[in-house]
Amino acid sequence: MRRAAVFDVDGTLVDTNHLHVVAWWEAFRQAGHRITAHAVHRAVGLGSADLVTHLLGEARAEGEAAHLSSAHKVLYAEYFERLTALPGAGRLLRRLAEDGWRVVLATSAAGDELSALRRAIDADDAITATASADDVTEGKPAPEPVERALELAGVAAERAVFVGDTVWDMRAGRHAGVRCVALLCGGIPRADLEEAGADAVFQDPAHLLRALPHSPLA
Repeated sequence: MRRAAVFDVDGTLVDTNHLHVVAWWEAFRQAGHRITAHAVHRAVGLGSADLVTHLLGEARAEGEAAHLSSAHKVLYAEYFERLTALPGAGRLLRRLAEDGWRVVLATSAAGDELSALRRAIDADDAITATASADDVTEGKPAPEPVERALELAGVAAERAVFVGDTVWDMRAGRHAGVRCVALLCGGIPRADLEEAGADAVFQDPAHLLRALPHSPLA
């Protein structure tokens, strides 16, 4: 039977979370908002509009989300050619593909940003499909990104595992009915990830690769 390994990308496969924090922090600063880097970090993983609403509140975000999202996009694009995969990311995806897993990406990135992330991972030969921001109407923690990834893989939730690095990832996976693996390389504490629904926690892709026989991806 088919199995699907669904992966978040930012902070899970590519070392981008703190780059997003800096870009968002600067976008908010330019717009006259004082938002701490810590608060931005805890919101990374939400879609752009949801992140702005989470940090500013619905009333203030309504008129500013589009402008702030555009500013973040411009600032973050400066890093596209320097994005770096996290240790073991490409090797992990290839190993899973060799073991018969359908590897699918579920990410809020799209367009040039997604292309830059895939270049950094450098494992397109192992990736079956990608569910991007263009494919869903609701981002994480809604289950739609994971559910769309499962549709693309042609795999039922009980035959899938979702790997991510934020509480939003874990909640999305739980809502979609899949087992969840969390990685600490995105900077979120283990306790928070476990409380949000992680079945297992590993340091980074390289650690998960070494521990595959003892993980939900065995």
